[in-house]
Amino acid sequence: MPIRARRTRPLTPTMWRALLVAALAALLATLLSPGGAAHSAPRGPKTYAQPKESRPVYSYADAIRESVWVDTRIDGDADGKTDRVAVDIVRPREPAARGRKIPVIMDASPYYSCCGRGNESQKKTYDANGDPVQFPLYYDNYFVPRGYAFVAVDLAGTNRSYGCVDVGGRSDVQSAKAVVDWLNGRARGYTSRTGEKRTDARWTNGRTGMIGKSYDGTIANGVAATGVEGLETIVPIGAISSWYDYYFAKGAPLQGGPEWLSDYVESPEARARCGHVQQRIIDGSPRSGDWTPLWTERDHVPDARKVKASVFVVHGLQDLNVRTKHFGQWWDALADAGVQRKIWLSQTGHVDPFDFRRADWVRTLHRWFDHELLGYRNGIDREPMADIERAPDRWTTDRTWPPRATGSTALRPAKGTAPGVGTLGTRPGKGTETFTDDRRLGETDWAATIDSATPAKAGFTTRPLARDLRVAGSSRVTVTVTPTTRTAHLSAVLVDLGPDTIRDYAHDDEGITTLPDRGCWGQSAPGDSACFKNTEARTAAVDYTIFSRGWADLGNHASDQQGEPLTPGKPYTITLDLAAGDHVVPKGHRLALIVGGTDRNLIQPPADTPTLTVDLARTVARVPLVGGAKALATNPHAATPRASRLDGVAPPRLIDRIPGGRTS
Repeated sequence: MPIRARRTRPLTPTMWRALLVAALAALLATLLSPGGAAHSAPRGPKTYAQPKESRPVYSYADAIRESVWVDTRIDGDADGKTDRVAVDIVRPREPAARGRKIPVIMDASPYYSCCGRGNESQKKTYDANGDPVQFPLYYDNYFVPRGYAFVAVDLAGTNRSYGCVDVGGRSDVQSAKAVVDWLNGRARGYTSRTGEKRTDARWTNGRTGMIGKSYDGTIANGVAATGVEGLETIVPIGAISSWYDYYFAKGAPLQGGPEWLSDYVESPEARARCGHVQQRIIDGSPRSGDWTPLWTERDHVPDARKVKASVFVVHGLQDLNVRTKHFGQWWDALADAGVQRKIWLSQTGHVDPFDFRRADWVRTLHRWFDHELLGYRNGIDREPMADIERAPDRWTTDRTWPPRATGSTALRPAKGTAPGVGTLGTRPGKGTETFTDDRRLGETDWAATIDSATPAKAGFTTRPLARDLRVAGSSRVTVTVTPTTRTAHLSAVLVDLGPDTIRDYAHDDEGITTLPDRGCWGQSAPGDSACFKNTEARTAAVDYTIFSRGWADLGNHASDQQGEPLTPGKPYTITLDLAAGDHVVPKGHRLALIVGGTDRNLIQPPADTPTLTVDLARTVARVPLVGGAKALATNPHAATPRASRLDGVAPPRLIDRIPGGRTS
């Protein structure tokens, strides 16, 4: 049967518009596929594409692996030449072959050769020609097949870079900022450490996201605080926001000085020629705890107003290395600056989310980078801002953090029936409590004997709670004390008194157990496996949980930045900043405030051994309670617990002198 020709009619203007719209939609669908021309859009306001998720359509085994040395425009090692930092790159071959441009995920680190990255301490490896083979962690294996480049930067003075490590200073930050500039055509790159052959980054659209744990995340904070163009987002994990607060707490030394860290991470070559930088670090960071210009240069919090990138913060609520004050003050400053933010808070110590919530983390990070770097409208920006781990592997979310209903509530200590065993409530107390600093003891010793009269602490507890009480944010404890000596250190901790099962953050692995079997995340290539050891929660059954801490040198009573000798017998008032957190004290438990001296292994002791008398009428803890003061409800008829020793996690270990310690 012959096919009859269809009768056609002239196209009307309305029909022409419909056809044009359909054609444009088809063209956009092609261009906006992974690796499409949308990746090469000029920098500017984000344009949202139709795809919801980038797909692993490119070959990791065939990816381009190369090294570039970027000029930092700093002569840190004083050799008469500006320093070049090594930049190892892995990127999919297919987009480059088609002239399509792609975004970058960057991890700038001092640890690539000295210490390794991740739970398995992976280091960079190279072939006989010096080209990169293994890129530590999974970012390359997972994201390169999805149309991203991964860039691993050796900070100045480390691995294959020239220059000197200055522990969070201008050289460290410029090491990574210069690479962002190079990716955006504003800095010079070379094909070798010393040669003059130039190379550029025409394969990228310049849109960069920085990520990293500990020191690496700190560099991301620092680069974002410069306001550099092209940095679209950062993901700081367990990161420092002010280097002073890593080494001191209002004058009280937390650990050894930064010069040890620079010596530890520098390459042997840099160590031999960077003595002048080392001496400058020593001179600028006196163990007195006084603020100096060195610390001003390394304080990123005031520069939060310059941040143009979005920020996805991750921190362990029991991180006793990079303490939670770091994320708390950074988070608040970013909020004041109107920066787009997201946050995850776990029950772990200094642990990467890849090791405590792996599948959810990879999925969330994937969506975050797709949204921030590819412009995919996947809805992650409209989801709850905060994920909080309430119990091992049990998470809740909040639309904003801290919740809008949070209000600072004044809790006041009062005398009890035994020395050093008092009460905590909303009414002012009277009288005094006295304790003597014992540098052999710390927070776990104090909490274990909260209901017993002991000479080394003053403890105050509420009655058992009538309903759950949530503390979210940063607390402050103002205390008036009279010392017997010319030097004194103070500690204050908040404790949840009651049985629970928590992550064992005091264990060497800080709340996780590393298993022998492996799971794969992305594609592998010879010399770079995408398979990593699995983990699970390591838990402990406890009678109490310490969930917030703060320390100070009493000599800093008049100034956060300058200390002075004390006059024995004279009362002083000082405010201790307790680390940010989010903790629910369950119904039936008690909330406790403990004031003590040296918190063993967390701060260093003073020169003297003081006895301190606390004026209860002039002492107050201001605690952020969700629901405000009305949220604090206690059961007046509950029986008072009998004095007995309570079990908790092990005492804190002596803190490593590098951010990240053995699992940096």
